[in-house]
Amino acid sequence: MIRKVASSLRSNQTASAAVEFALIGPLFLTLFMGVMQVGIGMQNYNALRSISADTARYAVINYQKSNLLTAIQLQTYATDLAKAAPYGLEQSPRFTVFVSTPATQRVAGATEFQIRVTYRVRTLLSVIGLGEIPLTYTRPIFVIPA
Repeated sequence: MIRKVASSLRSNQTASAAVEFALIGPLFLTLFMGVMQVGIGMQNYNALRSISADTARYAVINYQKSNLLTAIQLQTYATDLAKAAPYGLEQSPRFTVFVSTPATQRVAGATEFQIRVTYRVRTLLSVIGLGEIPLTYTRPIFVIPA
């Protein structure tokens, strides 16, 4: 009797696809979500780089027009830029901007600002214990008054 049942189970293939998917499906879905997370992280990092470059460009143009901006004005510009299209980043506390003027200026005759933008990327992989991913981009901005 037991041999007959075991023999019929071995030859029965009707649910094999469901069992295989149950074993391999979660791993495949986790890998797929990981690839998506890397793509989202790269897009957000590129957004941080572009926001800092656009802020630097804004500062240089204003200084050429004899409009001397402060670090707070640059910080406000970068924050407003991050909210708008094409970036559309979520704001504080997820997105922060800090613009400072270093105590030691590296180029004579120029004013140096340091912009640091940070963003905490939401994760798709919280089910496996991965928290938010912090991204930071820092760059100098050199301006020469006209």
